[in-house]
Amino acid sequence: MEKLIKPARLAFMFILITVLVVIYLIALYKLQIIDGAAYYEESLNSNTTDVTVSAARGSILDRYGRTLVTNRTCNNLLINVQELLYDRTDEESNAIILELCGLIEEYGDEYIDELPITKEAPFEFTAMTSVQRERLNAWLDANEDRYGVNRNSTAVEVMAAMRARYKIDNNYSGRDARTIAGIRYEVNVRYNINTSDYVFAEDVSMELITRLLESDIPGFEVTTSYVREYNTNYAAHILGYTNVMSDDEYKFYSKKGYPLNARVGKDGAEYAFEEYLHGVDGEAKVTRTSTGVTTRTIYTKEPEPGNNVYLTIDIGLQEAAENALSSFIVNTNLEREQANEEVEMYGVSNDGEHDKIQELITGGAVVAVDIATGEPLAIASWPTYDVSRIIQDWSEISTDESNPLFNRALNGTYAPGSTFKPVTAMAALCEGKTDTLTTIECEGKFRKYEDAGYAPTCWIWGQGLHGELTLSESLTLSCNYYFYTIADYLQISLMAKYAKAYGLGEPTGIELPEDIGQMSTDQYTQEHFGRDMYAGDTLAAGIGQSFSEFNTLQMAEYCAAIANNGYRYSASMLKSVRSFDYSETIYERTPELLSSVEADPSYYEAIHQGMHGVVTDPMAGSVCAVFAGATYTAAAKTGTAQRGENRANNGFFICYAPYENPQIAVAVAVEKVGAGATTAEIARQVLDYYFSFVDSTVALEGENQLLR
Repeated sequence: MEKLIKPARLAFMFILITVLVVIYLIALYKLQIIDGAAYYEESLNSNTTDVTVSAARGSILDRYGRTLVTNRTCNNLLINVQELLYDRTDEESNAIILELCGLIEEYGDEYIDELPITKEAPFEFTAMTSVQRERLNAWLDANEDRYGVNRNSTAVEVMAAMRARYKIDNNYSGRDARTIAGIRYEVNVRYNINTSDYVFAEDVSMELITRLLESDIPGFEVTTSYVREYNTNYAAHILGYTNVMSDDEYKFYSKKGYPLNARVGKDGAEYAFEEYLHGVDGEAKVTRTSTGVTTRTIYTKEPEPGNNVYLTIDIGLQEAAENALSSFIVNTNLEREQANEEVEMYGVSNDGEHDKIQELITGGAVVAVDIATGEPLAIASWPTYDVSRIIQDWSEISTDESNPLFNRALNGTYAPGSTFKPVTAMAALCEGKTDTLTTIECEGKFRKYEDAGYAPTCWIWGQGLHGELTLSESLTLSCNYYFYTIADYLQISLMAKYAKAYGLGEPTGIELPEDIGQMSTDQYTQEHFGRDMYAGDTLAAGIGQSFSEFNTLQMAEYCAAIANNGYRYSASMLKSVRSFDYSETIYERTPELLSSVEADPSYYEAIHQGMHGVVTDPMAGSVCAVFAGATYTAAAKTGTAQRGENRANNGFFICYAPYENPQIAVAVAVEKVGAGATTAEIARQVLDYYFSFVDSTVALEGENQLLR
């Protein structure tokens, strides 16, 4: 009988096991005895830390899903404080800092240095943000006792203290010393106020990183993050920007779980819709060697990206509005500058029209809204700025005398001039002070209070008279005498009642900061002058003067309410919010009625006819010529607001279209333009774009598809 286990097989198995054991023992001996010391030292030099994994911020899109702001991954350089500063002498650290900064500049990248002192001697303080001021004060307070500086020190004194504090050799030039001081200050000040980590350079090129690694320059780490990427050069005042938190902001956002180095919205939609856009950061355990090489990353909590915010803005219409406004102002100013040069040389301009120096236009705004919903379709302000460069160019932008950061559409308030007359007309109709058929004869000068020294005139005074006018005709021809008369019937309280119902001097509902201005009232004059309104104040208020001032968004919504037979809707610019993958709708806007002026339909018909006449009746002025040839019908009202003797008037222009079935309302305000009618061409260009887009057979791509 054959044996089940043969001796040869048993011997083979014994030899195999013996060989494997020997190999194992040799490997174990090499690992523990020969290389043990090296591995032990490496294990001591390895470091495992808990890090925050930034969540991608949500995108901002326009009403049609066109992406306006999104994210792009980037490489950042962080200062390794231990390696750069603590493991070296100050002299060595300073030399490395200068070398790092030089290489970054060589490769066309930028390092972050927000020390608010000029780059070269003689040193002076630059314009500071609130965050920069807060950080500088913290540094000064921390170094006051030892280095003799305080919050009243000059920039030269601060630089001298920094040279001493950071042991910057006197052989360094003033510029190099300022470079070194700036970086060391950035590191140092974060310990003083316990704020976010110092990102030394953001969004650097791979070429630079490769050069730094090949050159074996110490003192930095490479991390990945996100930067906001702007897909439009327009809507700066609407979109806003993000930046690191200030200390006060951290006190607020920390309660919501934000880490120290989080970026938050600082202005515009980025600020208004922070709660939707900001994602939830993740967490990871990262193991690095002593040389900074990451050997292992274990995610303990996955990051959750922010939601995507859809605005009510049509970026195409926004572009048309900004271009129309900018072109008008720039061209007008060029013409005035040329005329002013001729006046200075010859005493009169070449065309004989001007014999004195004209003021230049300093700003303007355009707002377009959807009449049916109140949704802003475009909010343009001039001058503007490049929002993608606001952090890098902050000093230049914030000190620009033209004040491009000022959103004139929401925060600029201007007297409405004759664009207010429909309010006065509706108040008189609803309160029974006149009707649609009653006529008033224009006498040129309103003499009721002449004995008291006040007799305002119609704009036509000295050129002729308007004759007898109905309410519609008075709106078309903008007869001041007619509106002095009915304003005197009404008194200020009734005019103020209807102005409020139309939203003038009231919040619009927009999520951005706005100056709501005010309507002329007894309360206003009591608070500011200690008296009630005079009769003259009331007459002036009836034609949009006196103390009344409103912003351009209010005027656009008011015009929409007139076109909409008295229904005024909220101007919220948040259309919808969708999850990061677009799979879920988190918020969807529905129109919100804020107020209404319900009246006999014939009253609105009379006002509509009067405003339509501004566009169609050549006797009404230049607006008729501006709208000649338009493919749509329109209704409008001009407004010229006086600023005082020898000062150029501000101008307002409001309109809606189509006249028969209103869809869009536009308001234009231009500072020092002279006459509101001249700004009609801006509104015409906005309406031309709107109706060419609406009538176009080109369809936008569907949701979640790439736009070509």
